[in-house]
Amino acid sequence: MTKEKKNDNSYQAKNAWTEMGKAEREEVFAFNKDYAEFLTKNKTEREFASAAISELEAAGFKNITEYDKLKKGDKVYVENRSRALMAAVIGEKDLKEGLKIVGSHIDSPRLDLKPNPLYEDGEMAMFKTHYYGGVKKYQWVTMPLALHGVVVKDDGSQIEVKIGEKEDDPIFFISDVLPHLGKKQMKKSMDEGISGEQLNVVVGSIPVDDEDAKDKIKTAILNHLEAEYDFKEEDFISADLQVVPAFKTRDAGFDRALLAGYGHDDRVCSYTALEAILDVKDPDYTSILLLMDREEVGSMGSTGMQSHFFEDQVANLVDLYYENYSELIVRKVMQNSKVLSADVSAAYDPDFAEVYAKHNSAYLGKGIVISKYTGARGKAGASEASAEFMGEIRGIFNNAGVIWQTAELGKIDEGGGGTIAQFLANYNMDVVDCGPAVLSMHSPYEVVSKADVYHSYLAYNVFLEN
Repeated sequence: MTKEKKNDNSYQAKNAWTEMGKAEREEVFAFNKDYAEFLTKNKTEREFASAAISELEAAGFKNITEYDKLKKGDKVYVENRSRALMAAVIGEKDLKEGLKIVGSHIDSPRLDLKPNPLYEDGEMAMFKTHYYGGVKKYQWVTMPLALHGVVVKDDGSQIEVKIGEKEDDPIFFISDVLPHLGKKQMKKSMDEGISGEQLNVVVGSIPVDDEDAKDKIKTAILNHLEAEYDFKEEDFISADLQVVPAFKTRDAGFDRALLAGYGHDDRVCSYTALEAILDVKDPDYTSILLLMDREEVGSMGSTGMQSHFFEDQVANLVDLYYENYSELIVRKVMQNSKVLSADVSAAYDPDFAEVYAKHNSAYLGKGIVISKYTGARGKAGASEASAEFMGEIRGIFNNAGVIWQTAELGKIDEGGGGTIAQFLANYNMDVVDCGPAVLSMHSPYEVVSKADVYHSYLAYNVFLEN
């Protein structure tokens, strides 16, 4: 009987673990250990941006305001309102030949405190919240929560807040009705079981020792805040306080191949992109790291991708690079640039197989995901990469040994989502979405494969270098 010849023309995504030797596996685990520690420490945009700037400065990057002229090899960064930033390594080629950009976002779904959050009811003091981004509200109840952020007083001074992360810190929580009395709740849809107005955080229950106080427990909390943090109730109005999971990022599974943590979307891309540009040596094209805010709510606002921040900073580079600035040069730089929109994809989940297009899904452990388009239903709300650019990216990754796969978000009519790619594409750039797959995306505890995290770093680095 003749043995059937293997068809070498077929395509099948590789499992990254089977392609690794012992030394590379050790590298993968070491890289993810650092990532896990970074993610645990930096759960807000402000924290991520601040930590990123510290790493950039340690690697020789300087604030762009320190330069009168830019030349090959210069490393610069600029931040925007402590919530977004851009970093650049000036390359060999003239700026007019274009930039190599890896752009991601550092905001994640969470609960924000309302402007007037503190109230008392049922012998408890509570914070009212407003959820941010696409959350399943029921996932945020009866779990340990932490409070992160900054309070800005009317004299401009700032108070940093981070409560609930240390072992001896108190945590906060949102209650849920007990099953014995939950008959009506259990008949509701999952979307209605917990409403946005029920996401109220319990923050205290000891009343102040003052018979004349109207709300004794609320008053006690205000006294505590003034004594411990030196801010009053009115200061909440100019505060940027977020309620986030109080979990650490931890290994998952017997083999520790997975990493569970809050904020993988999209800080897994932001971190790997940061590490990628830190390791860029002598790039042909000027390499750009772009870390943006507010993607989870449409990229609006002064720190979002729809602002003029990115365009302004490219103009700033042009002004410092050329003797004579012109708007035409800025436009040439833009239209000749190429971008990896670094955002995550949905990992195939066998327990919910009905929403995935199995042959066009991303799988944990099969490397970084290249998504030709995102959007919803009829590709609405997204750009689409050209065949030429897809071929170029495949070539770069294949030549460098990057393990990659390609995928859509899910079945066509099940829903969809977008990234910052569409806004970068408006500048007439070549753009493609590219990031690791995430299980339980937008939940308080998302999961990624360590192999995919590492190959995302490799992918971004080799793209920026070439």
